[in-house]
Amino acid sequence: MSATKESIRDIKIAAAAANEAKATDIVAFDVSEPLAITDAFLIASGDNPRQVISIAEEVEKQLYLSSQIKPRFREGLEEAEWVLLDYGDFVVHVMDEKARDFYALEKLWADCPRIEFSLEHAESSEHAE
Repeated sequence: MSATKESIRDIKIAAAAANEAKATDIVAFDVSEPLAITDAFLIASGDNPRQVISIAEEVEKQLYLSSQIKPRFREGLEEAEWVLLDYGDFVVHVMDEKARDFYALEKLWADCPRIEFSLEHAESSEHAE
């Protein structure tokens, strides 16, 4: 089984929104095979708490405007180290560098297929593999 077309479409919308908000190291994985509860994960980084919040807010806004969807669950907005937006069929993780290095989600999901997308201004660093 693989991620649905709708999930992939929405992950790409979220990635573009994160990119617009100056997120870095934006990657997405199709996690539908090992996880029955969701199709895909998007992971993006922000430099500081304010930017982490800004990225998460832009993702929420663009997904609502494009697909009329809201997250079922939001977590981490107060700490702004790791904001999780759970849309059911996919999950968006916006993390600061310290949290991203510590939790190493890319390594955890490295065996899963990547969801490819093209971003005009995306930056990457050592997180992308």
